[in-house]
Amino acid sequence: MHIDSVRRSTRRAAALATLLLTTLSACGTASSGSAPGHHGPAASTASGSAPAPDPVRVPGVGRRLYARIPAQSRQIVAVYGKGRESAESEVVLYVRQGGGWHQEGSWAAHNGRRGWTLDHHEDDKRSPVGVFTLSAAGGTFADPGSKLPYDHNTYAYASPKEWPKAYQHDFGYVIAIDYNRVPGTPPRDGTRPLGAAKGGGIWLHLDHGSGTSACVSMPKSAMVTLLRTLDPARHPVVVMGDRADLGA
Repeated sequence: MHIDSVRRSTRRAAALATLLLTTLSACGTASSGSAPGHHGPAASTASGSAPAPDPVRVPGVGRRLYARIPAQSRQIVAVYGKGRESAESEVVLYVRQGGGWHQEGSWAAHNGRRGWTLDHHEDDKRSPVGVFTLSAAGGTFADPGSKLPYDHNTYAYASPKEWPKAYQHDFGYVIAIDYNRVPGTPPRDGTRPLGAAKGGGIWLHLDHGSGTSACVSMPKSAMVTLLRTLDPARHPVVVMGDRADLGA
């Protein structure tokens, strides 16, 4: 009886040791994707389920660019370029509500005719990738009810007469993208804090059906919506680039 009891105790101890070894080898190893002692999302990934999407970040915008969005921003114009060498893009308006971003509208659009760049220069015909504030608007058309300061000037925003007819109303409505400019000044202000070689005068404006010099263009209805929605008190920004660089 005593020997049987010892044998049963020995078997129970061995089984317990095996169970503990198995448990430790599944937690905190390289295959689990987690550091020792850390659980939560990594444990879910190890079990084969995909991590839940982050409800806080804007869809398609990676951590690198999202970290550059000012904490006080409550409105984002996201420009999703089709490809690094493409002039086609999509503009989506997001508004912060509660703990997440909610889509308010989307429109087909165009960007620089040669695509996108991380290092924009004058006349490279590419739109700059990045996060930029939106602080002023204007155009040759009368103010449609813009919440941004609106500079109505039929001469300053007139397209050159030698441009094709389809381009003549490009600047009927414009919203200045604060790339290499003084934020808050009218879009027509030509000051270039980074120097002329870095380009400037990059706007959201009306679409003519093809690529631009570096601006982002969209339908008139989209521009009117943005002008009536973007509110300086909500610190609007544009997050723009080809989908690969946006998601990095």
